[in-house]
Amino acid sequence: MKTLREIFPKGKRVFVRVDFNVPFDSEGNISDSTRIEAALPTIRHLQGEGAKVILASHLGRPKGECNPQFSLRPVAAELARKLGQPVIFLEDCIGPEVESAVRGIYDGSVVLLENLRFHPGEEKNDSEFSRALDRLTEIYVNDAFGAAHRAHASTAGLPALVEEKAGGFLLQKELAYLGGKTENPERPFLVILGGAKVSDKIGVIDALLEKADSILIGGAMAYTFSLAQGCQVGSSLCEPDKVDLAKSILASAREMGIKFLLPVDHLISEKLDFKASTTGETQIIEGDFPEGWSGTDIGPKTIALYLQEIGPARTILWNGPMGIFEIEPCRKGTFAVAEAIARNTEATSIIGGGDSVKAINMGGFSEGINFISTGGGASLEFLEGKSLPGVTALEIMDQSV
Repeated sequence: MKTLREIFPKGKRVFVRVDFNVPFDSEGNISDSTRIEAALPTIRHLQGEGAKVILASHLGRPKGECNPQFSLRPVAAELARKLGQPVIFLEDCIGPEVESAVRGIYDGSVVLLENLRFHPGEEKNDSEFSRALDRLTEIYVNDAFGAAHRAHASTAGLPALVEEKAGGFLLQKELAYLGGKTENPERPFLVILGGAKVSDKIGVIDALLEKADSILIGGAMAYTFSLAQGCQVGSSLCEPDKVDLAKSILASAREMGIKFLLPVDHLISEKLDFKASTTGETQIIEGDFPEGWSGTDIGPKTIALYLQEIGPARTILWNGPMGIFEIEPCRKGTFAVAEAIARNTEATSIIGGGDSVKAINMGGFSEGINFISTGGGASLEFLEGKSLPGVTALEIMDQSV
């Protein structure tokens, strides 16, 4: 694909697909602006080149209807603050009024369109909706890695209609780290996987077994592996129907000589209240869980074991927390892993989106991380080796064929 430095956008309308799907707190304020900040290098570069920058994103799941709860207006205000200049916010993303507005802007101006998903044609990759977006566009840039795994109008339909297109700086960086740095890693290459479900990560585990030297497992997915080893896990979140799958993963790791580590002890609780962010009585346990108790974090012995692997690693890929880090008593494992990764300054550290990023930011460890991915599902699919529609849409066809 072309890079931003290979296009000449001066005086042209550049449609930039960004990922401004940011979280909000209960007061309606943006609680994490990581994705906005990640798009700034591309926006500033295009401004500096004299482009008319037209930004487009989705926010939440408004299900194809205009819903003020999912308006991008607050994002426009936050973006303006970070850019230090006005951002023109438009009340829609297609239509004659939008077309007239974008044609009237000056070189170097920045426009943010309203939520793409207010129109059902976005998620359906509707050709008519794509053509409506095309009427705003002279050059297309995709900098939304977090949406690159979706074949939507703004990621797949529109670029198919535009002759000149490129990948933004963030997209290029995501591909370089999640691709190149894990394809030919400096060794030892350590993979840390957490989160809820083995089924969500099976493709990633299979792909990384071919590349990693060690894999550490945490989060609720560890309890499915415990079941596979014949242990009782009480009322813990797990996938009993995936026990055979977990057994086959363990067998593959043994056959391939990959160090595949599971928790040796656990923090468990008799009660969890997610709304109040509290637990009932807790205890550290090895072996079978008591009936009715649930696993909430890795235990101290496991933390020590995992830190021994993090120290000597020279490439680290982490995707998924070690426990329910949103609840204070259950975050020691996740924060310990995050801090150890941040302190390993000799390693290339890559955090693969989603809750891992939230945990890194919550713990204040982001400064020590080499690369924090903005893609949750996209990063997983890319690591699996799947083609991402938003990336393949940017590929340059070989004209000699």
